[in-house]
Amino acid sequence: MQNTTALPSYLDQSEQVRARFDAIKQRPVILDVKDLCKSYPSHQGTVEALRNVNFQIHRREFVCVIGPSGCGKSSLIRTLAGLETVTSGEILIDGKPVDGPGQDRGMVFQGYTLFPWLTVKKNVMFGLERAGKSKMEAESDALMWLDLVSLESFADHYPHQLSGGMKQRVAIARSLATQPRMLLMDEPFGALDAQTRTKMQSHLLDIWKNIDITVLFITHDLDEAVFLADRILVLKAHPGEVQELIEVPVPHPRSLDQLNSPEFLATRARVDELIHPPVNEEDELDISSRIIRLTNVNDNVI
Repeated sequence: MQNTTALPSYLDQSEQVRARFDAIKQRPVILDVKDLCKSYPSHQGTVEALRNVNFQIHRREFVCVIGPSGCGKSSLIRTLAGLETVTSGEILIDGKPVDGPGQDRGMVFQGYTLFPWLTVKKNVMFGLERAGKSKMEAESDALMWLDLVSLESFADHYPHQLSGGMKQRVAIARSLATQPRMLLMDEPFGALDAQTRTKMQSHLLDIWKNIDITVLFITHDLDEAVFLADRILVLKAHPGEVQELIEVPVPHPRSLDQLNSPEFLATRARVDELIHPPVNEEDELDISSRIIRLTNVNDNVI
């Protein structure tokens, strides 16, 4: 377990960080979630996935959502994307209610959702042409976005010729090409190996700082959340409720050198504390007593 005795409080902010958050709070609110509740029917009755979730995200802010298994992260992002309806409450984008998918929101999933029969360029062109752009305009825009994600030289390749990280960069370019107000990302790097994942995090920050986009990013990785986010929305499970909305005190620009900084470690320790609270000793004993032994009792491994 991380030793936090020498760490500062995660609430401490340098003047630079405090000034950044003051500036963020002056920007327009892009996403406004009010008393959001989401329930599903089941054979055992109604299952409550989200309860009274409230938060706002400002223009060009990067917010990560994290929480234990069963906290409703997927339900949250699917309702924000308009892929599922809310049970009660309200979701507003630029003050307008969300009542289904829309071009104001781009979505990147964990799985590679590219069309395998289309080239990289044509994958990015797809949404542009559906939005009414001519083939020439769509091609020009697609190449610009591929250049932004450093994949212009792979424009005529097919998805099966790309690595996992490259596929996700194409998916990001395709989502951004229609110029949405928000980019919703559902654990987009979860299937990547650790080294590629780290590179993709840096790629994403480089893209984000160069365009006018607001990002909501679902993750289960504590280090990823602290490294990427301006703020971290921590949910608790069964049902998903907001535990805390943390202002990350790590200054920008972000770099891998900051992973061992006191600010980073203090924030990570706080998120870990919220997601993995101490286990009640009686509950732990109860779980142990119900474990069935399926090996020779004399064949001990401890």
